[in-house]
Amino acid sequence: MKIDVLVVGAGPVGLTMAAELARYGLSVRIVEKMARATDKSKALVLWSRTLELMDRMGCTASFINAGFQATGATVRAGDKLISHVTLGGVASPYPYALMIPQCDTERLMAQHLNSLGVTVEREVEMTSFSDSADGVHSTLRHADGREETVESSWLIGSDGAHSTVRHQLGMEFLGNTLQSDWILADVHLSNVPNAAEINVMWHSEGVLVIFPITKNRFRVIADSGTAADGLRRPDPTLEEVQAVLDRRGPGGIQATAPIWLAAFRINERKVADYRAGRVFLTGDAAHVHSPAGGQGMNTGMQDACNLAWKLALVTRGRCAASPLLESYSIERSAVGDYVLKGAGRMTTIATLQGGVKQSIRNHIASLIFGLAPVRHAMADAMTELSIGYAESPLTEQGGKVDGGPHAGQRAPIRADETPLGAGDTPRFALFAEPDENTTALLAQYPDLLEQKVRLPFQPGGLWLVRPDGYVAVATRQGDCHRVSELLRTLTAF
Repeated sequence: MKIDVLVVGAGPVGLTMAAELARYGLSVRIVEKMARATDKSKALVLWSRTLELMDRMGCTASFINAGFQATGATVRAGDKLISHVTLGGVASPYPYALMIPQCDTERLMAQHLNSLGVTVEREVEMTSFSDSADGVHSTLRHADGREETVESSWLIGSDGAHSTVRHQLGMEFLGNTLQSDWILADVHLSNVPNAAEINVMWHSEGVLVIFPITKNRFRVIADSGTAADGLRRPDPTLEEVQAVLDRRGPGGIQATAPIWLAAFRINERKVADYRAGRVFLTGDAAHVHSPAGGQGMNTGMQDACNLAWKLALVTRGRCAASPLLESYSIERSAVGDYVLKGAGRMTTIATLQGGVKQSIRNHIASLIFGLAPVRHAMADAMTELSIGYAESPLTEQGGKVDGGPHAGQRAPIRADETPLGAGDTPRFALFAEPDENTTALLAQYPDLLEQKVRLPFQPGGLWLVRPDGYVAVATRQGDCHRVSELLRTLTAF
């Protein structure tokens, strides 16, 4: 029996992808070659924008109950305060970084997926596939050696940085591996200043970052010198971690009871196109970058939320494949570039060497970060609320109107309202005063468009909001022809 979508890989991104597709009523299988889910903390944070998107999925509460809310981030160079960014003022129902180990994220997302009637098929490896105009034929190998052929309308590679799907597509993973070694330690710490915040400490020998995980458990990351060609640095000992804390930290921090100690190197790589025919790449299969900013997993989960509603509308026959599916790679590749550049820039600044260079960095950074607009912009960038799709083929170029977001921007969400796009049917939302034009539009596109209350917007304008909460059209009240033009383009079979 042909299924709608085969998802390869059951990390946070693949689980999110399968859950969204299942919520929209598509038939989905998700396979994972590993016998068990990870027991490591790995990716640690869910940012505000990801939590907003998870509202639409209907699963945010369980994650919030399991996580720890970090309220901001502080950057210091010795005794000098460089920057203090608070998240409490961001325009989101979730004004914080939700710190939660990846193992818990996967567990909770798998539970959500199970509630939708889909279970991860473990010890099942996708070994090959062929793409045609009618669908994708994939070969699956089970733990007992049995092989199975699966026919699906679409194939999604969410299978990580060493993606089999990407390799078989022959896509080049453009970028490089930074020539520096890093250490990671999930440990229990005492005497951490500002323990509810992310602490970044610039030191003459490198950077030290401390992320809160729970009240007493923290993630410690630090660079540890130039990488030796062909040699992998051994995992650090607790004593080595303590030594780094003593040298680079404020003093008095004590590390005990390690949970995970690891050495790693930073890869910054990305494919040029996230789509090839009926095959799509998401998450680390499409992009990997520095952990600075902690946005890798979030970017991948947002890949999934971007693609799912588009596949659902095309598969259900409500929209044509073009330009809707083409917009996925255009939109998310631009975001991937943005995250790569931002994370790479943060890493370069934090690991700058040389006393004179560091003094200049510290002086300039403290001046810039002392400006309130800069701190606000940093908070929006950290939480990923500033991500938008201004250059998308689904966005009316230059569309704007007073009293609401511009075309391409995220639509505002208030804590006392139902999230835009909630429910199991992807529809565009029309925010405008009802009149004969809006009534005619709703009658013409009953399965694609719905009228919404005006809570986030001011009178006098008209906004068309996508199922993922981004504004496609922003114009004045009564100017419905712009909306009509976009919907006609999306349904031009």
